[in-house]
Amino acid sequence: MENKERKELTETEAIDLLHELNEDMLPKKFGIVGNSWTALLVIMLLTGIYCYINQIRNGLSITGMRDFVFWGIYISNFVFFVAISLVGSLITAVLYLLKVEWRAPLSRISEVIAVSAIVFAGLIIIVDMGRPDRMINMALHGRIQSPIIWDVMVVSTYMTLSFLLLYFPLLPGIAFCRDRLKGIPKWQHKMYQILSLGWKYSPQQYAVVKKAITILSIIIIPVALCIHTVTSWLFASTYRPGWDSTNFGAYFVSGAFLVGSGGVVAGMYILRQFNPAYKKYLTDMHFDKMGRLLALLALVYAYFSINEYLIPAYKMKGEEAGHLNELFTGYYAPMFWSVQFFGMILPILVLMFKKGRKPLPMFIMAVFVIVGAWFKRYLIVIPTMSFLPVQEIPEAWKHYSPTFQEWAITGGSLAGALLLITLFVRFFPIISVWEVAEEKGVSHDIIYTHLHEGNEK
Repeated sequence: MENKERKELTETEAIDLLHELNEDMLPKKFGIVGNSWTALLVIMLLTGIYCYINQIRNGLSITGMRDFVFWGIYISNFVFFVAISLVGSLITAVLYLLKVEWRAPLSRISEVIAVSAIVFAGLIIIVDMGRPDRMINMALHGRIQSPIIWDVMVVSTYMTLSFLLLYFPLLPGIAFCRDRLKGIPKWQHKMYQILSLGWKYSPQQYAVVKKAITILSIIIIPVALCIHTVTSWLFASTYRPGWDSTNFGAYFVSGAFLVGSGGVVAGMYILRQFNPAYKKYLTDMHFDKMGRLLALLALVYAYFSINEYLIPAYKMKGEEAGHLNELFTGYYAPMFWSVQFFGMILPILVLMFKKGRKPLPMFIMAVFVIVGAWFKRYLIVIPTMSFLPVQEIPEAWKHYSPTFQEWAITGGSLAGALLLITLFVRFFPIISVWEVAEEKGVSHDIIYTHLHEGNEK
């Protein structure tokens, strides 16, 4: 918790700071790099949609999944999306309730990542169903005894809360775009008018928004813990080796906080490169603080990882031993040990030192954490699929290898989540003006006088 007193600003200093924030935070048109990046994401998304249409026409036979291996990279991708979405509750909710003031420039980055990830977590589950028209049966004929129903309920609840936690603090930013952006298309201005809900910058409105953020922050924390715990129950409630573990809930939650924080760090660095003005708000101090948090989360995840593998490795009984041998020394060993080293051990070693918590090394470690986290989810799902007590079937039926269509759909979903974040940066302030202004000592009365009354004149 930060206890430093805020510097008292004079009215002139506060207004000058607001002018500077206004200039820096206004969303700007993309250049060649931004447009090229957007085009690449659109192409990947359209490729994924084309392959998914092909899957609807021909069924899941176009995938590498079969009767005995019926979970593949779609489920791995789902668990990854759910994991990274938990960053909204960590940065926005936990640090907000602890009154950690340096979180202000990071809150909206984490919220956007959370909403984009949880939206595509829901979509990728529909993709995995094979028959999306039967989705309604979940509501009409769902059985409360099934952990899948719990997952549907908690994912829907978390998606709603995450959207509200993004939207309410964004209202002043939308009104800011409505009043300050000039020369934009009529549809864009109309969009800002509708979404701003008549925001007038009054202190009373800010008080309502802050109260809403507090309530949502309190509610979303247990829901965030539930979403990944329930997801882990989908695995742990089976008899498969590698999943039959009481450690899975804490294991999944700790890993989710780690990859979510890595996503925020990567977003911070990319935004600084994209717009140099953001360097004044996403400072080396923020990278240092996030580096400390990332190292702590990696250590916690390391503990649960050791706990997850140490006990069954000590016993080495039956099919569990075969599963562990495949991970430790067998077919999946190169991926398994790469994930442990690059996704967890190396970040801990680098982030322990102050130089390792500078922006560039932090970004590299964040990429390692994110990529490692995706392949970690692959290792949780895929190898276990090979261990079923079935006999007199072709050996090939017991193994799984993703097809091009599966990779294309999975890549399209990842591109879709990144596209949502990219479009948000294009049309809305990615750093909250009013929260940063408040952090720097600007009162809401001055904000009201400068923005609302200035607009009326």
